[in-house]
Amino acid sequence: MTTTQRFLKQLEQESATTRKMLKVVPDGKLDWQPHPKSMSLRRLATHVAEIPGWVNITLTTDGLDLAKAGSNPTNINDNAELLAFFEKELASGINALQNAKDEDLVPTWTMSYGERIISVRPKEDVIIMCLSQLIHHRAQLGVFLRLLDVPIPGSYGPSADEMTM
Repeated sequence: MTTTQRFLKQLEQESATTRKMLKVVPDGKLDWQPHPKSMSLRRLATHVAEIPGWVNITLTTDGLDLAKAGSNPTNINDNAELLAFFEKELASGINALQNAKDEDLVPTWTMSYGERIISVRPKEDVIIMCLSQLIHHRAQLGVFLRLLDVPIPGSYGPSADEMTM
């Protein structure tokens, strides 16, 4: 199995779990945030939904300037829009991996904020970071949902909400 095939398999597996989590994001609580320094539920859920598309950005560009990219985030208004956005971004990431070869993972990719360089890494490392970010922010979303008393779907096994006593 090639590296791109392993990445594709992991993206598909993690996205199945992510989809379950995104499906329970409640429409009426999108502006809620647990702390003034935290993202709103809307922003966090949208961020989780956009991450699979980062794989495509990684494979098709030399880098990303967050000062430009972060100025216009996608705005979702309900769960249906959130899930549609996730599916669009996921299809983009899957398509990019299906068309990539392992040698496409070798060139460096630069993340910057204006003139400030944040990181320069091989594209393979950036895709690992994308998958890690998906898992990390999905877990963060689970905490937000728990605080809102929304039953949480399991990730790598049943959640406390799915267990029978």
